[in-house]
Amino acid sequence: MRSSWFNKLSIIIGPRPPVNWLFLWLMSLLVLIVVLGSSSSNIVDPAPHIPVSLIYTNYRRVKEQAAVDYLELRSVAQGVSRQREFDLCGKERENFVPCYNVSASLLAGFKDGEEFDRHCELLVEAERCLVRPPKEYKIPLQWPTARDVIWSGNVKITKNQFLSSGSMTKRLMLLEENQIAFHSEDGLIYDGMKDYSRQLAEMIGLGSDYELPQAGVHTILDVNCGFGSFAAHLAPLKIMTVCIAPYEATGSQVQLALERGLPAVIGNFIARQLPYPSLSYDMVHCAQCGIIWDEKDGMFLIEVDRVLKPGGYFVLTSPTSRSQGSSSQMKRRNMLMPMEQLTQKLCWTPLAQQDETFIWQKTADVNCYESRKKHAIPLCKEDDDAQSYYRPLQPCISGTSSKRWIAIQNRSSGYELSSAELKMNGKYCVQPEDFFEDLQFWRSALKNYWSLLTPLIFSDHPKRPGDEDPLPPFNMMRNVMDMSTKYGGLNTALLEENKSVWVMNVVPATASNSLPFILDRGFAGVMHDWCEPFPTYPRTYDMLHANGLLSHLTSERCSLVNLFLEMDRILRPEGWVILSDNMGDIEMARTLAAQVRWEARVIDLKNGSDQRLLVCQKPFLKK
Repeated sequence: MRSSWFNKLSIIIGPRPPVNWLFLWLMSLLVLIVVLGSSSSNIVDPAPHIPVSLIYTNYRRVKEQAAVDYLELRSVAQGVSRQREFDLCGKERENFVPCYNVSASLLAGFKDGEEFDRHCELLVEAERCLVRPPKEYKIPLQWPTARDVIWSGNVKITKNQFLSSGSMTKRLMLLEENQIAFHSEDGLIYDGMKDYSRQLAEMIGLGSDYELPQAGVHTILDVNCGFGSFAAHLAPLKIMTVCIAPYEATGSQVQLALERGLPAVIGNFIARQLPYPSLSYDMVHCAQCGIIWDEKDGMFLIEVDRVLKPGGYFVLTSPTSRSQGSSSQMKRRNMLMPMEQLTQKLCWTPLAQQDETFIWQKTADVNCYESRKKHAIPLCKEDDDAQSYYRPLQPCISGTSSKRWIAIQNRSSGYELSSAELKMNGKYCVQPEDFFEDLQFWRSALKNYWSLLTPLIFSDHPKRPGDEDPLPPFNMMRNVMDMSTKYGGLNTALLEENKSVWVMNVVPATASNSLPFILDRGFAGVMHDWCEPFPTYPRTYDMLHANGLLSHLTSERCSLVNLFLEMDRILRPEGWVILSDNMGDIEMARTLAAQVRWEARVIDLKNGSDQRLLVCQKPFLKK
């Protein structure tokens, strides 16, 4: 069957010519296109009446089209049919999260909660298609409005589920029929999030929650975060609060938090370690999170100790809130007895108790473990502060031999680390000279991005090219993922330019592990193998960025087709993709971008290198 290209050709030159003549004609045209495509950009049309800017625009369009024609001709000459666009998936996959299939996990023998965990080894190659948005889906509101008002059709949790959740209706207000609004001062805790946050600060010994960074609290891991109200309240205080919650088939805390523009990732304590290295967070927060911490011989609490930095805090609000009488006191006592024993073995100090909230502080003195009683929890033999990818829970205390064992009160504030802290991360391939060189590169790169893309991406006036870039926080981007970060350079450059975004810094599992360094800087980050799907729900990021990832994955023999389908799954409609790589991989990526229906453009950086940018935008597809 003849291709559409041959049909167009027959219209232009008449009936189909002999095969030999056609082959010679194709080769001649191919040579002509290569010559045109490789011409210098200083070639100009001698016609004096055409403006220079128009000449450049027309030439650039011709050059891009010549490159496209060259690829199509090469496919025809090799007898390969042009790849068609992927179809849209059915309605059943609107909220599809790969690697989380409870039925398949049960058939494989997983039980005791492990069937809800991540099992990519059971992932069956499904039909390749584009996960479409629900019928009621709407483009999210811009930050900071989106923090407090979301479209109800964008999340898996329905209005009926909200309304049937009892006291939740006191903290939520439904606007019209298609929006959910969160009271700015209300949230998971009954007395309001502002009062709750101030209470925690006072229990630590501070005057207000604005002083939390002064006490060394810059990053918080919020376990089973509910509606994300704790993170939403702390966001203006420049405290990075990351929600981590298990996969939920009906309703999702992670999806809801990301929809509100707050950092979140799927993960739980069932059988495997969280996707973080040891000594990662200044505080771990659990407010009615539903976890029985003394189960499995305290393994869950040992995991909290692993990710908690020396001198860090564990905050627990018990599930007995608002209970009255002696039965409440008895429940609380029964809960605390095993907790007291475990925390002593972990060298935690009970810091304060108020109402149903308890705070422990992890020791900053590594010698504390030697003074414990016999039969205490053992220390891990290896220095495992570097992350092992989804390893099983370990029944030992880790991080004690790490060079990163520094009390949070003695660490630098903000994302600028001291020279001593940079050297401390030397074992993770972080050298001060390399770090500063990388930072300068991203400062320059981000300015180039703005010059190319403003006001399309970093402005709230996408149809007003003449307007200046508005001041923060009014920018269109909020959830940004750097898919192949090194030191968090893009994250730093965005912060320096006062862009109101947060970045999920993803360190490829097969690359040098700089994740401990990134977390020490107070950034959000995880380690991930891009040969596998990312643990998040569909339509949860506004922009995906990757530098050198394509060539890296090609060397790892990962499927770039699966990668682009996964990127399309997690990217919001009208979201953006920026890929930087060598020319060959970018050309291949451009073809894949067309298959997933993205609008794409290749940009020559004109710096004499082989590097190219591929800038794409995902359209809002509806079936």
